[in-house]
Amino acid sequence: MGVARHMHNARHLRSALVMHSAHLRTSTASMVRVIRTELVPVSTPASTPPVGRGVVGVLAGAGIMVSLMQTLVIPLIPRLPELLDTSVSNTSWVITATLLTSAVATPLLGRLGDLYGKRRLMLVALLSVSAGSLVCALSSSLAPVIVGRVLQGLGISLIPLGMSIMRDVLPPERLGRAVALMSSSLGVGGALGLPLSAVIAQHLGWHALFWFAAALSALVAVLIARVVPESPVRVRQRFDAKGAVGLSVGLVALLLAISKGAEWGWTSATVLCLFVGSLTVLVLWGAWELRAPSPIVDLRTSSRRPVLMTNLATIVVGFAMYSTSLLGPQMLQLPTATGYGQGLSMLDAGLLMAPGGLAMMTVSPLAARLAQARGPRTCLLLGTMIICFGNVLAQLLIGTAWGVTLFGIVNSAGVGFAYAATPTLIMRSVPRSATAAANGLNSLARSLGTSTSSTVVGLVLGQMTIKIGATAVPAENGIRVCLAICAGSAALAALVELAIPRLQAPVLQVPVPTAAPASASAAAPVAAPAPITR
Repeated sequence: MGVARHMHNARHLRSALVMHSAHLRTSTASMVRVIRTELVPVSTPASTPPVGRGVVGVLAGAGIMVSLMQTLVIPLIPRLPELLDTSVSNTSWVITATLLTSAVATPLLGRLGDLYGKRRLMLVALLSVSAGSLVCALSSSLAPVIVGRVLQGLGISLIPLGMSIMRDVLPPERLGRAVALMSSSLGVGGALGLPLSAVIAQHLGWHALFWFAAALSALVAVLIARVVPESPVRVRQRFDAKGAVGLSVGLVALLLAISKGAEWGWTSATVLCLFVGSLTVLVLWGAWELRAPSPIVDLRTSSRRPVLMTNLATIVVGFAMYSTSLLGPQMLQLPTATGYGQGLSMLDAGLLMAPGGLAMMTVSPLAARLAQARGPRTCLLLGTMIICFGNVLAQLLIGTAWGVTLFGIVNSAGVGFAYAATPTLIMRSVPRSATAAANGLNSLARSLGTSTSSTVVGLVLGQMTIKIGATAVPAENGIRVCLAICAGSAALAALVELAIPRLQAPVLQVPVPTAAPASASAAAPVAAPAPITR
C-alpha cells in the first residue's frame, strides 16, 4: 500500500511538473510574441569595426559648419533690402525660411536616418546645403535667395544625425566626451561665424559668403564620406508619409505665427488662424501617430518621464540661453548715447563675443567628466544655474565692453554643460533604433525655445525704447527686463530638470535578424543603454 501510494504520488508529481512546464513554455512564448510585437525590429552586425578618432573631429567640424550657416547672413541684414531690391519686411523671409526648414527637417531627417542610414542622410543634407549656397551665390533677387536659404536649412539635421552615429559606432567610454564636443561645436561656430562673415562680406562682397559656404559644405561632405562609417543600426519599417506631412504643416504654422506675430499683429486674423490651425493639425497628427505602425515620432516613448522632462527643460533652457545672442551684440553695437551701448562695429562686436564660443569648447570635456561621474542630470542642472547666474551678472555689467564679453563667456559655459547633458539624457532613455528621431525632436525643442525667446525679447525691446535723434532704440530698462526674464526662465528650467528621474531603467530591445549575404555575420542583440545611476 505504501509503495503504491508513493508511486501514485510520484506519477501525480510528474504530471504536475509536465503541466507546469508546458504552462511556462506557453507563457514564455506569449511574452516573446508580445515583446516582438511591441518593440522595434532592428538589424545590426555581430560586431562593430574599430572607429578612428578622426570620426569625432569630422562630426564636430560638421557641427561648426552648421552653426556658421545660421550666422552667415547676419552681417547682411541691414543691407539686404538694398542688395535684393525689396522691402525690409520681405527680406525677413531670408531668416524665417531657414528657421522653418530647420524645424521641420530635424525630426524628419532623423527618422529617415533611423530607417535608411544616418551617414547617408547626413550626405543628403550636406548636398542640400551646398546646392542652396550655390543658388544664393548666383542670385541677386529675393525669391532665389529664399529658395537657397530653404535648402541650407536642412543642414541643422547634421547635429542629431551625427550624435546618433556616435552612439552607434563609438565605445561607451568615448561617447560622453564625443557628444559634449559636438554639442559645443554649435557655440564655437556661432561665435566665430559673426566676425568671419563680417570680414568676408566687407572685403570680398556678399556673394563670397555663399561661395565660401558651398565650398565648406562640400569639404565636410567629402570628409564624412571618407572618414565616418555608416551606422550599423537600421529599423525595418516604412516611412510614415502622412505623419511627416502632418508634423510639417503643424510646425510651419506654429513657428510662422511665433516669428511673424509682432510684424503681422498678434490679434490679426492671419496670426490667430495660424495658431488655431497649428493646434488642430498637431492634435490630429498626435492621434494618428499613436495609431501608426511606424510613427515619425514615437509619442509613447516621448511621453516617458525622462524624455518628456528633458525636452521640456530643453525648451526653457533654449529660451534662457538665447539672451547672449540676442542682447550681447546689441549692447556692444548700440550708440554710446544710449548710456549703455558701446558704439562698436559688427566686426568688433563679433570679436568681443567670440571668447564665449571658446569657453563652450573648453568646458565640454569637463561636462563629459561630470556627466560620467555624477550623471547627466547633475550636469544639466549645473549648466542651467550658470546660465541663470550669467543673466543676473549681466545686470551689474551693463555699460562696459568687457562686461558684455564676460556675460557671454559665463552664459556660454553654462550652455556647454547643458548641451553636453541633454543628448546623453535622451539617448539613455530611448532604444537605439530611435536615436536619430529622438535627437531630432530634442533639437526641435531647442529651436522652439530660441524662437520663442527671440519673439519675447523683440516684443519687450520694441515696447521699451528711447529716441536717439529720429531713431528709436532699446532703452536700458528694456535690456534689464529681458535679462530678468531669461534669468527667471533658467530658474524655471532648473525646477523642470529636478523632475528628471535620477535612475532610468535600461530600454529593452529585441533584435530581429534580417536577410544577409552568406558571408555576413549573424544578427546580434543591440545592447541596451546603461541606466543612469546618478
